[in-house]
Amino acid sequence: MAKMIDGKRAAAAVIETVKAAASRLEQTKGVRTGLAVVIVGDDPASHTYVGAKGRMAKECGFNSVQHTLPAETTQDELTKLVQSLNEDPSIHGILVQLPLPKHLNSDAIIQSIRPDKDVDGLHVVNAGKLATGDLTTGLISCTPAGAMLLVRSIHGEDLSGLNAVVIGRSNLFGKPMAQLLLNANATVTTAHSRTKNLSSVARGADILVAAVGRPEMVKANWIKPGATVIDVGISRIAAPERGEGKSRLVGDVAYGEVLQNAGAITPVPGGVGPMTIAMLMANTVVAAHRTCGMILPEF
Repeated sequence: MAKMIDGKRAAAAVIETVKAAASRLEQTKGVRTGLAVVIVGDDPASHTYVGAKGRMAKECGFNSVQHTLPAETTQDELTKLVQSLNEDPSIHGILVQLPLPKHLNSDAIIQSIRPDKDVDGLHVVNAGKLATGDLTTGLISCTPAGAMLLVRSIHGEDLSGLNAVVIGRSNLFGKPMAQLLLNANATVTTAHSRTKNLSSVARGADILVAAVGRPEMVKANWIKPGATVIDVGISRIAAPERGEGKSRLVGDVAYGEVLQNAGAITPVPGGVGPMTIAMLMANTVVAAHRTCGMILPEF
């Protein structure tokens, strides 16, 4: 039976470190960590996420600022807002909630955020630093950074001799996750929808990371006995056993059956999910420390 990797507990430990670092920065330098979140339109899921981020920022003692813009906001208006936040010394982190309405060019907006304030870690400068092995001067995308902390909780800092397979090659998660594993000395395979014999590729993994958004795609026979399984997917599926019209959240991994094979596994919900907001807070307090030339907190 696999060990359950508790993302809530790991996230809580990160948040405690963030709170202590933010408090120390304010006491020693008089600088309050500032996070600005921008949301455009009225997508309910996006508003839920933004609300959670704002509440956590306040809990961490940050100056939390939210800009809520109407769906018809133009590219120019949004660009000007981002530019004003870039120039605001009280704001250390800028997050533009995705997805944006279809008429807006999301990538242009993300790339207009100053790299040192890009706490989502999506700017090409931050992606490039990660790709070249620089883990100290950039900001790393929150979900892979959180997933990597969970991997390290099982295997430690050095993954030498371990085979890692990442299923998924997105810029948001798959590519940065593969880079983090590679930088920790794992031997890394990036698999995806076009990979032949995907199940047999997965079976070679000591560390298997699933991030494709297909409910319960990864079955028990995909798993090497004793492997660590990090499930990044989250989907809502029908659950008639709970009653008519009921549903439940599942990951990319068939948790119940994989539990028997794996050595350690993240649940959905309660695994990687809580780590994303925690690492957003970590990135923000790191960005604030850099502006003051302070020694960075470690996570």
